[in-house]
Amino acid sequence: MSYVIGVDLGTSAVKTVLVDPSGKVVAEHSESYPLSQPKPGYSEQRPEDWVDKTVLSLRELMSRNNIDPSEVEGLSFSGQMHGLVLVDGEGAVLRPAILWNDTRTTVQCRRIKETLQEKLLGIARNRALEGFTLPKILWVQEFEPELLEQAALFLLPKDYVRFRLTGQYAMDYSDAAGTLLLDVAGKSWSIDILDAFQLPHTLCPPLVESFDQCGTLLPEIAEQAALLPNTKVFAGGADNACGAIGAGILEEGQTMCSIGTSGVVLSYEERREVDFEGKVHFFNHGEKDAYYIMGVTLAAGYSLTWFKDTFAPDVSFDALLSDIGSIPVGSGGLLFTPYIVGERTPHPDATIRGSFIGMDAGHKLPHFARSVLEGITFSLRESIDILRSSGKRIDRVISIGGGAKNETWLQMQADVFNAEIVKLESEQGPAMGAAMLAAYGCGWFPSLQDCAKAFLRPARSYSPNPQAVQAYDQLFGLYQSVYGATRELGAELSEFRGITL
Repeated sequence: MSYVIGVDLGTSAVKTVLVDPSGKVVAEHSESYPLSQPKPGYSEQRPEDWVDKTVLSLRELMSRNNIDPSEVEGLSFSGQMHGLVLVDGEGAVLRPAILWNDTRTTVQCRRIKETLQEKLLGIARNRALEGFTLPKILWVQEFEPELLEQAALFLLPKDYVRFRLTGQYAMDYSDAAGTLLLDVAGKSWSIDILDAFQLPHTLCPPLVESFDQCGTLLPEIAEQAALLPNTKVFAGGADNACGAIGAGILEEGQTMCSIGTSGVVLSYEERREVDFEGKVHFFNHGEKDAYYIMGVTLAAGYSLTWFKDTFAPDVSFDALLSDIGSIPVGSGGLLFTPYIVGERTPHPDATIRGSFIGMDAGHKLPHFARSVLEGITFSLRESIDILRSSGKRIDRVISIGGGAKNETWLQMQADVFNAEIVKLESEQGPAMGAAMLAAYGCGWFPSLQDCAKAFLRPARSYSPNPQAVQAYDQLFGLYQSVYGATRELGAELSEFRGITL
């Protein structure tokens, strides 16, 4: 038997999956690592923690399942996007990694906008947001200039782990697209952007395709991971690109909805010249010479977690959602907006805050729980509508992540999006996408599309209910009006958050 391994380097843990040629996940293992928040708005991790836990996860995956290392042909990566890792000429890390959810770089984002103006969207195809990598580099340039002078390269999280496993530097296009330094359509580092901020061209690593081989395991790493040194290692991709591959979003007309901590609506795109004016993200796909467009809800699953932890801490998620099917569309006139940590699409607004509107004494816990799910789904529909307005036909959506675990929520997505919602038989998200890149790289299949046909199977589909669609259309209009109505009020209320008497 032959296997490949997908490694998904997340924000809280690394997950490894062992996959056979039929796409069956034979085994999986995860290892967590800490998150450091030394100041408000700061979010950092030690890159060595990623390496140590990745190697440990690989070893446990192999040893606990008695897998012969000679049967593992290759492995590849999915990784959290945007995080900044600076290394010196010897490959040593110069400071803790600044992560995607770090918000210290508002001033640097403003500098990027003022310096590049319309050039930014023309080259990088995305707006300057605190999550991206270039603002983090400029923050280091301003506050830790001696470290930037020592830096030989900047890397993204999975690329640093892969370097430590193979000794080779590389960055794939799908992850590089989230740096604001890539000419996305031209597939090269932007000299114009680098020069605009006096950044050395040598700071950028070599660019490769997601399925390109980037060496084999170093002997000492192979021994620690219970694998062989000749195990092939492939570049991998950004977590959202790998999530798209793992959901089979590999052809025009295919769209997915992924609900985890954040929420993503992602659609395959062939047209490199299409202009969304920065309303949604436009990134390189893990598939060669393809792209994907993506809208993001910052607090999707996180809104539900926050609600449970705050109002029902002793209740399980299953119990919390057990009665929502008995609550009618619209949650009895209760409306939730999931802006509890700001918003990304279509409102790139770090200051907007969430709300419950329409509460009365008749509302009970299931009403609130359902309204939270409806608010999250309305936010994701805003991205669906932007894609449709560009001419995309979206009548079928693959749903993955936490939003695919509850049947009532799946039906809600079908009704709010007015599209068929498909749940996959075995849904591993980005980890499966990473495994598929390894399988394709090892030559198991002539294309990623053929790999998807073999690996991915629908389990069930949910069709929109016409009456619910009509009701949700009316409610969605009300939902959209809340942002403008609460923006100024929210700004005024923010002045009271730090008051102590």
